[in-house]
Amino acid sequence: MKIPLIDLERQYMSIFYESNRAVLEVLKSAKYIMGENVKKFEEEFSAYLGVKHSISVGNGTDALVIALKALGIGEGDEVITTPFTFFATAESIASVGARPVFVDVNRDTFNIDPSKIEEKITNKTKAILPVHIFGQPCEMDLINQIAEKHDLKVIEDTCQAVGAEFNKEKVGTLSDIACFSFFPTKNLGCAGDGGMIVTNDDNLATICRALRAHGSGENGKNAQRIINNEEIKEINEENSIDNTVYNPSKYYNYLIGHNSRLDEIQASILRIKLRKLDEWNEKRINIAKNYSNELIESRIKVPYVLPNVKHVYHMYIIQSDNRDEMINYLNNKGISTGTYYPVPLHLQEAFKYLKYQKGDLPNAEYLSERTFAIPMFPELNNDEIDYIINAIKRFGEHNE
Repeated sequence: MKIPLIDLERQYMSIFYESNRAVLEVLKSAKYIMGENVKKFEEEFSAYLGVKHSISVGNGTDALVIALKALGIGEGDEVITTPFTFFATAESIASVGARPVFVDVNRDTFNIDPSKIEEKITNKTKAILPVHIFGQPCEMDLINQIAEKHDLKVIEDTCQAVGAEFNKEKVGTLSDIACFSFFPTKNLGCAGDGGMIVTNDDNLATICRALRAHGSGENGKNAQRIINNEEIKEINEENSIDNTVYNPSKYYNYLIGHNSRLDEIQASILRIKLRKLDEWNEKRINIAKNYSNELIESRIKVPYVLPNVKHVYHMYIIQSDNRDEMINYLNNKGISTGTYYPVPLHLQEAFKYLKYQKGDLPNAEYLSERTFAIPMFPELNNDEIDYIINAIKRFGEHNE
């Protein structure tokens, strides 16, 4: 039996007719940039989360960069974040000229440890950027308390946790601004790159809308006014949407921004998938429960879930003292795996200038040597799940 880590083809086949029809309608319309599907997807995403503004962008990394810029974070500033995540989290901080300051993680949840944050705050610290890693929310109540105490902004990196909840509130709504990725492997993924910024702050939303499109048009003009503490005017939303063929407003630029827009084809697919997201997340949760119930007595460590969260299992991550040997064993059985993350960010070559040393963040380093993912996607069938569980159990028996 061959079981992939993630099977995007199965998901596509489950929405074959809907997605094909939607894409063909976009192609037929000849309106490919910032059209009706983008507008409706932003509205539907806001309604799903219960947030005021959703601003779609080209990818999750751009979402983080634009969010940081919208908050005025730049050269000489510091942003506290986790070392146990994908590179883009800290890369975005460095990209705006700020300095990533890494705080060690909790060994059980893999998320940033709130008890270690305050000791890293300096007079240069401007924000905390927690990551809801692998689909489990961070302890946002504690993080927000620290941020309020020290007058810091909070940016949620929600790229792996769309639909997850903390204290029955959806992640992405628990901070000043939050960022999502729609990379194809995510719980809500498109057929290419895509991202979203969400906020309840009107001014931040206007600045983000300006920055995603070269700082141009009415949003650009109002963003400039906001930054300069001047009075802004109401925007006619219809006139602010870029047109594929010609929109004269985009030739008037007020800020140095980006070219980072979600296209109509991706938005049309994401609108279909958003309606199925909760169903797919529930399937992930049930698969994870099956894994954990069956493997809890084995020699591997199954994921720990905080009691007050809804974990949506972007990945199902286990720990093993014999990771490399176990990965080889499972791969030989046809079971795909993935190592997340083999090098914590503070030890990456790109961040050598930060002068971290091995041993500085022991929990992240410990996890980087033990953790890996086994197959997790909603379309996994019972035979495949049983096969994976039995293979892991047999590995444990051979190594007792």
